[in-house]
Amino acid sequence: MASQLFPVAALLLGSALLLVAGGIHGLLLPIRGSIEGFTTTELGLIGTGWAVGFVAGCLVVPQIVRRVGHVRAYGVMASIASVVILLNLLFVSPWAWIGLRAFSGFCFAGAAMIVESWLNERATRENRGTIFSVYQMVNFAASTAGQLLIATAPTEGYFFFVLGAIFYSLAILPSALSTAQTPRPLKATKLDLRIIFANSPVAGVGCFLVGMVNGAFGTLGAVYAQKIGLPTQAIAFVMSGAVLGGAITQVPLGRLSDRVDRRYVLIGVSAAAIAVSLTITILAPTDAWLVIGLVALFGGMIYPMYGLAVAHANDYAAPDDFVKIASGLLLLSGVGTMIGPIIGAFAMEWFSPTGLFTFCSAVHLTLIAYTAYRLTRRPPVRDVPRDNFQPMPPLREATPETIALDPRASETKAAA
Repeated sequence: MASQLFPVAALLLGSALLLVAGGIHGLLLPIRGSIEGFTTTELGLIGTGWAVGFVAGCLVVPQIVRRVGHVRAYGVMASIASVVILLNLLFVSPWAWIGLRAFSGFCFAGAAMIVESWLNERATRENRGTIFSVYQMVNFAASTAGQLLIATAPTEGYFFFVLGAIFYSLAILPSALSTAQTPRPLKATKLDLRIIFANSPVAGVGCFLVGMVNGAFGTLGAVYAQKIGLPTQAIAFVMSGAVLGGAITQVPLGRLSDRVDRRYVLIGVSAAAIAVSLTITILAPTDAWLVIGLVALFGGMIYPMYGLAVAHANDYAAPDDFVKIASGLLLLSGVGTMIGPIIGAFAMEWFSPTGLFTFCSAVHLTLIAYTAYRLTRRPPVRDVPRDNFQPMPPLREATPETIALDPRASETKAAA
């Protein structure tokens, strides 16, 4: 394995440093914004700003790379991200943070796409699965480490803003100093709703709804924990626990979906997420360890859903359409990620902090109802080889180039 990973070690290191900074930045803003007196709606709009910038980055960055090349474009993205987190410190205003967060999402998407296209170019059919798996593990560990760093010191003051800027800046060095040959230009991604819904309506609707829930929880989960009185250290463990729960359950749920109709698994996982959400809403726990445990269960249900939807879509896709459909589903989930934090924030203001989970329950109930309806309209896949489930990174860290790096993309190209 070492011989396979050595040629891409610099790229993996750069990605890790970027994700550490992203973990710090993403958790710091809702905690610090709440301390500064931002309303829940304003904090939700900060998450929407990130999603808008992220989707825009997926669409625009390929043109930037074509003009200036991978190394320069990556340096620009990481540099702007470093400046943005420092501007968050200088301009402590909700509307300034909403706009700055959009720039941050744009740069994060661009930098990730560049790294992933580079990895994709270096991967072969023999080692693609290894590189993809290691890349996901590195990103998961780095993002979690960034979140847990928040637990090491008070969030008041400038320390974490500066620390995040340092990691963003350090992320430039591995790719700038790498001697690896730069890849071909990135391919522009288009959202083609017709091909997505003609292929799999459940996947299209599912990714949109999953994006709403993941966007709302990813932005407002820390706000919920803060509003129920948890200390900053516990908040870091709450958010990390959710991601860890999703990482643990992805493979078992994916393997189950390889054996039965994936739509039944989506329904079951959605029902379990509703059960956990209602438990949190009814109990309204304030004990840190109980909240961490319940949120970890919640994360274990919501984070595998995107991968399940993509795998279901690929069961019906033509061999050469996987990348196009999966990339479109990613952008569709990005649209959901824009909307979810706003509605989730309103739910928290109208009801209580647990209104976030009431909103998530309503979205999952909608997903169950639509998926059950589709079960009556389309039979399960039969008599054709089904796509094997492949764990996917959290939506906030996935780009169209993540899809191209997926081992299934290589397999479908070969089949074509």
